[in-house]
Amino acid sequence: MKRALVTGASGGIGEAVCRRLSADGLHVIVHANSRLRQAQDLSAAITAEGGSAQAVAFDVTDRARAGTVLEELLAAGPIQVLVNNAGIHDDAVMPAMTPEQWSRVIDVSLNGFFNVTQPLLLPMMATRWGRVISISSVSALTGNRGQANYAAAKAGLHGATKSLAIELASRGVTVNAVAPGIIATDMIEGAFPKERIEQLVPMKRAGTPKEVADVVGFLASEAAAYVTGQIIAVNGGMA
Repeated sequence: MKRALVTGASGGIGEAVCRRLSADGLHVIVHANSRLRQAQDLSAAITAEGGSAQAVAFDVTDRARAGTVLEELLAAGPIQVLVNNAGIHDDAVMPAMTPEQWSRVIDVSLNGFFNVTQPLLLPMMATRWGRVISISSVSALTGNRGQANYAAAKAGLHGATKSLAIELASRGVTVNAVAPGIIATDMIEGAFPKERIEQLVPMKRAGTPKEVADVVGFLASEAAAYVTGQIIAVNGGMA
């Protein structure tokens, strides 16, 4: 059974991705940082439904700790599907943004990507089969007021995705990113009134975590073996 690690899996999109990958027959490693209980509950729910899962906790910005936990996981064999979903918002227009706001958002999304991805690559490459999928954002494609830090972090993932895809293409490992738009999760609840969503989204509605997870599931499958280096927007037609 192939194993998948989903970082930041205690939120709405992360949970949906875990459930989709489990339904597709993968053993899912449900990652959290401070919300270990939610990750454990999700792992237990997946197992109760006939899937295979376990929960782990570490801060993706702590390179040493992340490396230790990943080494322990790799002792049981390679992780062949990685979904980099960990990310945070700390919004402010740049004239009022603190250095701490800038650095923390960059650290989680971009440095966290390196800290988790890099240790898994050689074992993945040795199997001649792997999938690296990062969750980006429409903000990285279009920009968004108050999110220069978040947009920069996610846009950095785009460059890393394209470069890593070239490096791993001959080894049977694909590397892609999914850029969701407005998705109905706890993170955006109250931030986007229905009228605002109708103004921003040509489809006139927010997307669902499942709609994002379904794209991730495809990219993690055998059917996506010739898809690599791509940034796939899931945003209801937003420019």
